[in-house]
Formats: sequence, structure tokens, C-alpha cells
Amino acid sequence: MKVTGRLAPSPTGAQHLGNARTYLLAWLSARSRGGRVILRIEDIDSPRIKPWATQQAIDDLRWLGLDWDEGPYNQTERTCLYQLALDQLIQANRIYPCTCTRTDIDVAASAPHESIDGPVYSGTCAAWQLGDEIPTVGTYCWRFRASDVPLTIVDRLQGAVTLNVAEQLGDFPVTRKNLQAAYQLAVVLDDEAMGVNEVVRGDDLLASAFRQTDLQAALGLNPVSYVHVPLVVGVDGRRLAKRHGDTRLSEYRKQGVTPEQVVGWAAFSAGLMGSQRSIAANELIDSFDWSRVNLEPSVVTEPFRSER
Repeated sequence: MKVTGRLAPSPTGAQHLGNARTYLLAWLSARSRGGRVILRIEDIDSPRIKPWATQQAIDDLRWLGLDWDEGPYNQTERTCLYQLALDQLIQANRIYPCTCTRTDIDVAASAPHESIDGPVYSGTCAAWQLGDEIPTVGTYCWRFRASDVPLTIVDRLQGAVTLNVAEQLGDFPVTRKNLQAAYQLAVVLDDEAMGVNEVVRGDDLLASAFRQTDLQAALGLNPVSYVHVPLVVGVDGRRLAKRHGDTRLSEYRKQGVTPEQVVGWAAFSAGLMGSQRSIAANELIDSFDWSRVNLEPSVVTEPFRSER
């Protein structure tokens, strides 16, 4: 099967070095096998979306030399697709209205029920069945009934990982309280519609792979292959943030750093090159091999000091 990957920036802020490395790996994985690349802007997280960030993300990708075959598609323009799937899930009784607040969930969860991705939902609203009264609009989200069976995902880097979604992650929202589709639902529907069959992203989203696989099965969608890559972190071991200094790609451009320098750093830190040097993204296609990728997070200090 021909590989179709995707670049899926979220315009909640500027793209940084960690984003660049993940995008490079996703792009190389598809291009090295003659595959296609889709560009999708994941802009449904409306309270956090920055108006300027979409175009800047597109500019960043072009600057890095990462091209695409389709897109950009915006999730905010695909709400009809999401609503059809919600109706399907409601009729199948796989989702239920949940009025719990984040505080309610935190209070109800006890230490033994902490998952790899936060507190497990206690099931306060799960007794609802199709035909029961629906709460007032604006007071509830739709929450997915997670499958109570072991689920195994074979990740190209992480290997085989098994967990019980219901027990270890819990039921999860597929809409926000304004009833717009949430991340988990939108992603699986878009990947299906766009023919995406390989998802490369940070390993902080490994838990989402189980939720999304569960949703794919409930909706009768095709499964995808996952590659969860180690994050780029600061010297404190935490994912990149403002506290680690300015690692925005736009800022490096202002400083005169070249895209070849950024690509070279990303390739070296990922394990694709034995030494750090400037290189264009398309020069890495023929030699790309997932078996060479580091399995440990990369620490950012002064990534381009030696090249200035």
C-alpha cells in the first residue's frame, strides 16, 4: 500500500524546533517510500487558536523545504463531516452527554485511577442511554464509551504496546461543550477522508493512539500505522516551552539561521546523521531509515552555535 502521511500543525502558537524535527521525520518517512503528504491545519481548538499562526506554520514548512501534495485543509471547514459521525455514534449508543467539569473529574479521580494521560473519568454520567433526556445545550459534551478490552498498537518505534482503554484511559470527550468536534474525533475522521495511513507525531500523544484506534473501530474506519517519536526537550527534561528560551522557527529566520541548518540539526539530533552539518531536507530522502532514529528525547541547548 502506498504511504500517505500528513503534516498537521496546530495554530495555537509559533512552530518551534521540536515541531520542525517531527515534521521532518514525518515527511521523510513518506517521501523515502514514494508516498504522498497531506497538509492539514488542526484549528478546532478555537479558544487557543492564534489568527496569525496558520500562515506562519505554512511559511515555516515551506522554508524548511517540506512540501505537500494536498492541502492545506482546515478542520474548521469540515464540521459537517464531524456531525454525521456524531449522529452515528449517538444512534449506536457509543457516546453519552456528560455535564461534568474538569474540577468534577479531578475531584472524583483518586490516585489509583490516574492514567498515563491524566485522571480516568469516573463514569458519573455514563448511565445515560439512547432515548434518555439530553441536558441543556451548552452544559454538556459528548463522551465516548471506551472499549473495556485489551487493545494492542504496534508502533514503529515504541514496539507493541497494550492497554485497556476503559480501565487505563477512561471514557473521553469527542466534542466540547459547544458541541463542536474535539481533537480525537476530528483526527480520525480527517485521516480516513484524506487517505492518511501513517501518523508520525510526538510520543506524548501515544495515549491518543489508543483512543483513536477505539474510535476508528466504532465508526468502521480503516486503522492507521503509528510512529511516536521522542520529544525535543530543554535541559530540565521537559518539553520545549518559553522557559527554555526562544526556539521559534520564525525567530531563527530573523537571526539569519538557514533552513539547512535547522534540518541538519533535526537530522543529527534524531540520529539520521553522524555529525551536525547544514543539509537540505530532500538530500536526506534516499538514506532515511527508521532503524537509525534515536529512541531518547533530544535536549536543546544552543543548537546552531557551532555553525554561526
